[in-house]
Amino acid sequence: MAMLTMQGFLPQFKTDINMAVNPDSTSLADTSADTPVKRPEPEWLYQPPRNGFDSASRTYKGFSLDQRKRTIRPACPVKLNAQAGDLISLNNDDGATPVCLLSLNKSGEVDFSALGLSDNPRFPVGRTTTGYAAIVSWFENQGGRVGSLDTRVDDQSAALQAIRIFDQHTPSGEAFVIRVQRDVTLWLLIDPVHVYHADRVHLGSMGGSVSFDHVRVDVAASRLPEPFGDVREEFTISRGTAMSYEVKQGEVLQIIDVEGQQCSDFMAMNAHSLQDGMERYIDSTVTRSMIRGAYPMPGLFDKFYDQDMRPLLKLKQDTVGRHDTFALACTARGYEERGFFGHLNCSDNISHVYQRFGIKARSAWPAINFFFNSWIDHHDNRIQVDEAWSRPGDYVAMEAMTDLVAASTACPDDVDPINGWNPTDIHVRIYHKNTPVRYAVAYRAEPDSEAILTEHSAFHERTSSLTQQFQVARDVWLPQSYESTRSIEEYHACREAVTVQDMSSLRKFDILGPDAEALLQKALTRDITRLSVNRGVYALMCDSSGVVIDDGTLFRLTADTFRWCCGSDDSGLQLKELASAQGLNVWIKSLFSSLPNLAVQGPNSRELIDRIAFTQPTVSSVKQLRWFGSTIARLYDRDGEPFHLTRTGYTGELGYEIFCHPDSALPIWDALMQEGQALGITAMGLEALETIRIEAGLMAAGAEFAADVDAFEAGLGFAVDLNKADFVGKAALERNQLQPRRVLKGLKFAGHEAPVSGDPVMHGRRQVGVITSATVSPALDCAIAMARLAVEHATVGETLEAGKLERQGKRLTATVCDIPFVDPTRSRARA
Repeated sequence: MAMLTMQGFLPQFKTDINMAVNPDSTSLADTSADTPVKRPEPEWLYQPPRNGFDSASRTYKGFSLDQRKRTIRPACPVKLNAQAGDLISLNNDDGATPVCLLSLNKSGEVDFSALGLSDNPRFPVGRTTTGYAAIVSWFENQGGRVGSLDTRVDDQSAALQAIRIFDQHTPSGEAFVIRVQRDVTLWLLIDPVHVYHADRVHLGSMGGSVSFDHVRVDVAASRLPEPFGDVREEFTISRGTAMSYEVKQGEVLQIIDVEGQQCSDFMAMNAHSLQDGMERYIDSTVTRSMIRGAYPMPGLFDKFYDQDMRPLLKLKQDTVGRHDTFALACTARGYEERGFFGHLNCSDNISHVYQRFGIKARSAWPAINFFFNSWIDHHDNRIQVDEAWSRPGDYVAMEAMTDLVAASTACPDDVDPINGWNPTDIHVRIYHKNTPVRYAVAYRAEPDSEAILTEHSAFHERTSSLTQQFQVARDVWLPQSYESTRSIEEYHACREAVTVQDMSSLRKFDILGPDAEALLQKALTRDITRLSVNRGVYALMCDSSGVVIDDGTLFRLTADTFRWCCGSDDSGLQLKELASAQGLNVWIKSLFSSLPNLAVQGPNSRELIDRIAFTQPTVSSVKQLRWFGSTIARLYDRDGEPFHLTRTGYTGELGYEIFCHPDSALPIWDALMQEGQALGITAMGLEALETIRIEAGLMAAGAEFAADVDAFEAGLGFAVDLNKADFVGKAALERNQLQPRRVLKGLKFAGHEAPVSGDPVMHGRRQVGVITSATVSPALDCAIAMARLAVEHATVGETLEAGKLERQGKRLTATVCDIPFVDPTRSRARA
């Protein structure tokens, strides 16, 4: 790899700044710019193998340049643009998970011969297939013709044909390899017949995952993400250089970190202002002020603004989530002050490539530094930096809100860790106007997991018509509150009438087989042998030190079939590791997004559910369903949409939860809203739920239980059965129970000002606890909080203070109390 700090090569560097010339006749650029010259590449005397990603002293999870495995999830079709020579390998991770494969040429015609699979049996893709609309949209844009969407599979829909890879007898780990012989577009989706069958929705056969690896014939392209759509222009910015280019209003700009840990300074000028002789460009201070944050994020606060507070771009997708808007692009002076004279720098590079547009040179550009990992240490207020978070193929995607003249760099900094000590390339794509790019951020279950872009839940079509206030909940956008009601009205509707809430971000795992009970008995803190069919139990999953990994509700669907509904993907990994270590005869399947769910909560919830739910005589009816009971129901009658109904919730009120297939989601939502009109139904968001669950004394991950908190310190001792046979964490919990140091208690404040999570709890000058969750309680007409306190200061009635303004500057007086704050006997939920 070339050394970028050698003064002797400065002249070549200065004349070797790559320039992109847009052939558009309306370009503002002087296209007579010099032809780029290939710069010399002096070599390092030594550099660590694999760019230093792995060594005896350190490893980087998720930064592999060699492995690009992705996962096909139920209800989420995957599109691949495959070229001749590409190799696609599929692996049936969980076993018994069939995959539908569609292969279509550029004209939208079925072409399996391009894969060497022309003799395989074909079947039509039905209109009720989840993901069908997305496939049809692409198909018709390519010239194919499919009739209007309805529920029949007619002659026209047969034009969309698929073949089946794997079947329900495929063992776990079996692979299937395809070599592409001609350019085609492939669609991969979990076989919907496998994902869902109305008569056996409760048998746990809905999940499963299949991973795949797409190795392109162009090795460098394998590191790049799949394009969003038709690319108007794309180019690679070599390390240590910059390029300028034009982006028209409505076009989408994607900036990609090819090899990971590479920063890219970005600047954009308003092209119309430039024509008028004014330079109006991204202003970091204005942007931070307008969005009330350090940098934009996909969603409501997504825009970059210029000096006149006019939006220039909106951020649509971001797979990294860590950038810098405080520091300047690196400068010659910055390197000189550190002893690196004549070092390449992004500011000079930007000035150079902007020359052809007549833009004034600057010694320092206030650029947006994408992928730059910086933060401010609150102890000394100094900007701190470290290696970038970005992995190979990570990117940001922005939509231009006006015509722009932009510049991007591949930062040459090799004298500190910001580029991992090893500057690499940046790739830029510009997509045609109106290319559909949904708002999304990346979610990773583990550091080395595939980045999953946030999806809309199956209920989004209805919730999005009621609100624009969404927030990220794991890999799903969920409503924060609704425009017509907001959180206060939603809170009172849950307490006094009935609410419906999208809770589709919950994780669901099916555990099946003769050793399913044995696995769960080992993994969970409850005695699973006492759990009857169609009953549920709240339980914890702990590690060997008694720290809570996850909490959730376990339902027994049949003698050997369980469904674990929880909050974290870590549950699935823990179950998988335990099953493998003990050699158990058990199948674990993640249901991903194939089982969206609603919470129907409040005193009128039973009457509402009774109006819409039909149950067979062989299972419990709605009125027979006790707390933590479950049953299979249908919408209105025996031919209605099926769903899994449970008497559970996260509010402390009488309530139910509905789990259904994505295609059943909207009919069920509509029925609830229609039948609930007379009962005062209100859609509720996460903001109101937070207040309700704190009043009810219900614990949350990342708040009441965290990495250094055991089950008893998290206030979850009621869910630990130390009398059962050995389970993971039992020995540690037995020891900790005998000599507790901290306990979870409630605090009632004298006023309406609430602390925030993480605030210290003070007794005089000494900290004796920490706030875990806090809110202003409408029921108690004061601020309340849950806090983890030293046992010496956890006596009910003791007066403590929450510390604000560096602990000493401001105190909020509170009294220690028991939790729950409201309905301490849980009589409402049990009603």
